[in-house]
Amino acid sequence: MRLWHEALIGSLPRQQLLGQHREAAALRGAGWGKKHATVDYVFTHPPYKLYQYHELIMAEMERRGYRPAPEWHDPSYRGKNLPSEIEVQAVALTQPIYPEHDAAYLEECLLNLARKDIFLSTNP
Repeated sequence: MRLWHEALIGSLPRQQLLGQHREAAALRGAGWGKKHATVDYVFTHPPYKLYQYHELIMAEMERRGYRPAPEWHDPSYRGKNLPSEIEVQAVALTQPIYPEHDAAYLEECLLNLARKDIFLSTNP
């Protein structure tokens, strides 16, 4: 599981973009707080940050003609089988959303994609 650097979202191939939606949805749902070496940093930030990141993913999906379930646009939505989180408090949008998504992380993501024969520009 990986959250791609947000600068790459608009350039991700279909499979990675849709996979990113599934991963963000899983983290917002039953995956919240479950240990995973690659995304543990997400849990050190307010849940609203993940919602903001997921919104970027869904906006790109919609730009490409996909229609994610509208319920995901509600910051408290956690999926069909979980109750909504009433405690999700809005926080300011930062650039990047996650401070961990720095230049080094961008390079790490580009290398990871290159290993899958996906070559993206560092300035998408």
